[in-house]
Amino acid sequence: MSTATSVQSGYTAAPPLADVLPPVKQRGRVMTFVRRNPAITLGGTLLMLMILIAIFAPYLGTVDPTAISPVKRLRAPSAQYWFGTDMLGRDVYSRVIYGSRVSLIVGFSVAAIASAIGTFIGLVSGFIRVIDAIVMRVMDGIMSIPAILLAIALMALWGASVENVIVAVSIGEFPRVSRLIRGVVLSLREQPYVEAAVASGTRVPMIIIKHILPNTLAPLMVNATFICAAAMLTEAALSFIGAGTPPIIPSWGNIMAEGRALWQIKPYIVFFPAVLLCITVLSVNLLGDGLRDALDPRLAKRL
Repeated sequence: MSTATSVQSGYTAAPPLADVLPPVKQRGRVMTFVRRNPAITLGGTLLMLMILIAIFAPYLGTVDPTAISPVKRLRAPSAQYWFGTDMLGRDVYSRVIYGSRVSLIVGFSVAAIASAIGTFIGLVSGFIRVIDAIVMRVMDGIMSIPAILLAIALMALWGASVENVIVAVSIGEFPRVSRLIRGVVLSLREQPYVEAAVASGTRVPMIIIKHILPNTLAPLMVNATFICAAAMLTEAALSFIGAGTPPIIPSWGNIMAEGRALWQIKPYIVFFPAVLLCITVLSVNLLGDGLRDALDPRLAKRL
């Protein structure tokens, strides 16, 4: 009936149009990402491996890292003691595996706290110019003190604990984040869409949250990775000189500090925690470099 009607009306059904472009293939996305972002892939893989080691430490053939056995002191690496034992007979392998928890907790916590505080200060001081001069002079004063020296001074006042290490290192790091975010905000507040929001009567908190903050996330993420790596090194340095975590807590810095007196005859006590510390810091730095290349349009390899 429809055909007869179309013939009577003088119209014929048009044939279906051929596809001009073939359908886009969805295969090989993972390999394409790996090929274009090798730093992110390698750094993220190594960091995820270290996180899994820290989470599943009790199930990786470990024993109590604080158990003392004088009769087993200074045993060389073997099938029974993979990384040997220290001067108190404690299993170095177990202490190194459990020590990854301290470094990762300190690194991630410092990165989160310093980024949050620094972002808030940078947003407010960068957009509200009235308080910018006062706040930034305070930040400059804190930044004039080396972060490691400031952390040592604070730990001397507060005492050794993981929580105090996190707070002490965060105090030395958040001024740098505030300077970074302030610089980004100073360039963003001159953009037309921000000026339009101001002209339309939008309140300052809403402008900061909706228009300024989202555009600061890319540099903030990259900077947070470098803060995480620096915090791990600072924690290890503080523990190495006896100003970080308590000696009873197995951390890579404490293990290296206890083994430095026997470095020439028993180097494995220092070697294994140092290698894992280097791998962890390298993975975080690789991740940060990859994120910088991927998120910075000036460094992007493709559109």
